[in-house]
Amino acid sequence: MKYKVLILGNNKNLINQFFDNMGQRLECVNSSDRFGDIMNHIKYIQPDAFVLCLNGENFDAIKKLTNVMNELSRKKIPVFVIGDNRECSQFEKTITSVKVNIIDKALIYRIIEEKIVRALEDSRRLGSRKETADMAAQIKADAADAVKEAEKMISKIEDEEAGRRKHILVVDDDSSVLKLIKSYLSGNYDVATAKSGKVALKFLETKKTDLVLLDYEMPGEKGPEVLSKIRADARTKNLPVVFLTGVTDKEKIQDVLSMKPQGYLLKPIDMMKLSSTIKNVLS
Repeated sequence: MKYKVLILGNNKNLINQFFDNMGQRLECVNSSDRFGDIMNHIKYIQPDAFVLCLNGENFDAIKKLTNVMNELSRKKIPVFVIGDNRECSQFEKTITSVKVNIIDKALIYRIIEEKIVRALEDSRRLGSRKETADMAAQIKADAADAVKEAEKMISKIEDEEAGRRKHILVVDDDSSVLKLIKSYLSGNYDVATAKSGKVALKFLETKKTDLVLLDYEMPGEKGPEVLSKIRADARTKNLPVVFLTGVTDKEKIQDVLSMKPQGYLLKPIDMMKLSSTIKNVLS
């Protein structure tokens, strides 16, 4: 690739060498020493490098380049100063705010060109590595910020969840049982009731609950059928269910347990045991 270089200075012979012999790798643009001309070239050409070809410039001429050098430094445009030892030393003593690449003007043009191109290639590689490192650091920082935001959101949800009253759906065909359980639990929980499995499943289609207290023996759909449908639905498959049953037969109790509910309570319901079971399941 070609690098664009903005050239300035009194060494007209060397400047001609740039245009006549270095055009294959360097796209050369010459500027006058007027501040406005130089700044316009920097703005519109956007050079990859600035080359100053010294040849007897005095202190005042070099001092006038201070603002130009500051602008080059701000834009991170490399500066090459070509001259003899005295000229280059005078430049470095006069312009101390900018790091420059010093090249001996006694070198043949091929070596001067090679030094400039190699320095620009090295600078570009370093810039690319830095950009990659900066990008990786930014990605890491963004990921850390995302984790923090997620943790805040989870914490907020947990706080809201902790402050929310738990909801319980009681399913039983006996109105007196529904009334009794709702009256007992309403002090600590939000309670909804359903008189059949069909009504309970309809409720769960549109509303959420934290626990289902499900009668095992009901007309129509029995408790096991209702539980099977709850487990088959992706929205409710993990919903805790506790059976309420009047069955005392050992084999039927085994059938109850084979459904893997979160618990079962024998009727008539012991309210203290009901309260303890609910706390254990919801915790």
